[in-house]
Amino acid sequence: MACIAYSCYCGTVGRLDLHSVEMELKKRWPYPDRWLQKQNDLWDARSNFIYTVLTFEELVVRIRQESKRQDIDENVFFQYAISRWYNYWSARAVEQIFCEQPGVRSAKNEKDRLIDFSINGVDFDLKTSVFPKSYGHDIAFAKANPAQLINWLYAHQSTGKRYHRANRLFLVVYKNDGNHYRLKAEISWLQSLVADYVSTFDASKLIRVSEDRGKPVVSDIIWAIR
Repeated sequence: MACIAYSCYCGTVGRLDLHSVEMELKKRWPYPDRWLQKQNDLWDARSNFIYTVLTFEELVVRIRQESKRQDIDENVFFQYAISRWYNYWSARAVEQIFCEQPGVRSAKNEKDRLIDFSINGVDFDLKTSVFPKSYGHDIAFAKANPAQLINWLYAHQSTGKRYHRANRLFLVVYKNDGNHYRLKAEISWLQSLVADYVSTFDASKLIRVSEDRGKPVVSDIIWAIR
């Protein structure tokens, strides 16, 4: 099995092997989709090794080691760390896919938390989100009223380091059997959705959200439904 290369999201050096990423991510599927611990900066710091752990097998070993070293409940830490790892590497893969498309440019500063890339000159932070259970409407309503869901997602985003109200592009995953999170691992399928979106991108159709310190904010949704 090929290892997963480690690099900046949209860099040209050490690009991800997307097939390998997909195989590793799918190893998380047998475990419940639950955190057991609300995400926060403290627990994020405890599990920051997920950024450099490339395979699921190595991840399990590191979780066991770190839970003992930090004297925290291994089961709770396991669920927290595998969820962060899964979300992170899926995001890495999808951002690379975006940056491979014509007209997409990676952020000049790879540490910029507000910008992952630009599409035809429009800056975006990418957020892959499972369709929220607490939204209060079904998927048909959400598709017919994307602006309402977008505003809901901004209002209910995490209050940690990733919080902001700048331009955001939402990739919303929805699976008919309710296992929405699994679609984050379907990298080859997501690749086709991203390519289709970018090839028909029209900045005039972006949804105006609000203003952030006087600067207009726009957003959009890419629907990933199976």
